[in-house]
Amino acid sequence: MVRRRLFGVSAAGAVALALSLALCAAPPGQSDDGGPPGATSGAPGPARPELGWGFTHTRFSADAGEEEAVGRVTKALAPHRLPQVQHLMGWGAENPEPSPGRYDFEALDSRMAFVEESHGVPVLTLCCAPDWMKGGRPGETDWSRLEEAPEPEHYADFARLAATVARRYPRVRHFLVWNELKGFFDDTKGRWNHEGYTELYNLVYDAVKRARPDALIGGPYVVLDTVDPDDSPHASPLRGPWGSVDRRSTAALTYWNTHKRGADFVVVDGSSYTKDGRFLPDVFGATEMFTDVTRWVRRETGLPVWWAEWYVERGDERDRRDGWSEPRRVAAHASALVAMVRGGATTGFYWNPQTWRGRCPGCLWTGTADADGGGTLPMFDLLTRFAAAFGPGAELRGLPDEQPEGVLLLASERAVLAVNQRPGPVRVSVEGRALTLDGYEVRWLES
Repeated sequence: MVRRRLFGVSAAGAVALALSLALCAAPPGQSDDGGPPGATSGAPGPARPELGWGFTHTRFSADAGEEEAVGRVTKALAPHRLPQVQHLMGWGAENPEPSPGRYDFEALDSRMAFVEESHGVPVLTLCCAPDWMKGGRPGETDWSRLEEAPEPEHYADFARLAATVARRYPRVRHFLVWNELKGFFDDTKGRWNHEGYTELYNLVYDAVKRARPDALIGGPYVVLDTVDPDDSPHASPLRGPWGSVDRRSTAALTYWNTHKRGADFVVVDGSSYTKDGRFLPDVFGATEMFTDVTRWVRRETGLPVWWAEWYVERGDERDRRDGWSEPRRVAAHASALVAMVRGGATTGFYWNPQTWRGRCPGCLWTGTADADGGGTLPMFDLLTRFAAAFGPGAELRGLPDEQPEGVLLLASERAVLAVNQRPGPVRVSVEGRALTLDGYEVRWLES
């Protein structure tokens, strides 16, 4: 039986969204006064800005599909209680306010219900904006314009929408404001319009805090692109063997940090390869940028650092990343996660490149369109184990520095992670235990 809905089409056997989400807003096409749906908070105690390691739902996810496949994913996720991110509009959610004051939360409700059923910690990215906020006609949605920013005269309208959504989902206590500064690049000045973004951010921050004093909010979700410092006019002093962070990105973060109304955490994303697709000095050495950049962001802001997205494999012309073997992919992502933790990051979200059915390189689970889908994949194992071993409260332990080149180690009181960054086998000693790691093997040991 097909479960729930997908992209605005109601699925046979859809489950009523009573659950414990306290969803009390108006149905599609009717007005909603934006009032709070019952309690102002859906979870006991104050929220923490450190969430640990989770993932982002993208266009396809497990809130739709065959009953057996959806149940398989739900059951696999439930014990881990991972943070799960969903966008307000796009990436599986429909236009939430097609015309002023007329709401459609059906798709978003479906995603939030799945997070609830799979025992996840819900996180909302407040992006993107309905068409009428960016020059389109009310009642219409042109998905080719998804990544446009709202016009300045509609910043306050977007803030009101954000507050309405915050009241609608009282269990969501963490909000990211916008995504990668989409639509905020100023072609005339050749830099980010960080002034415009920060104006939007401050309005959203104030509106959500008024609606939900318990909410935690962060930005600017800027892409910290890297460039070759010897071959780019945009190189900044933030650099290492992996390259240099684009100075336009560091300027955007610095401006936001200086002029923000407030923030509970700082959000960034980035790739280990440069903007022109080079790995400096190599695929695994390049992941050290996550350590250096995290440390810089912490020094600059004094806030907990969230990596909203990270990438270690170049995308093709359609942004697909499927050129590597799965062992190499997992080893590279493990290296990036280790680098973030060593830099002091407390939270990160894997951008799950989910497909509806068929081959799914890098996905967390197989597509749920078929009854035999929903099986977990190697990246699921890495993410859930890493979250358990190095989540909030984990104390890192020192390990001997003398290890074979190309072997990466990280230990907490919960587990030891060993990563072979080479294609061939290597012998290594971990706390007196002699191990042979296969090429690109990721090995977990009890601490």
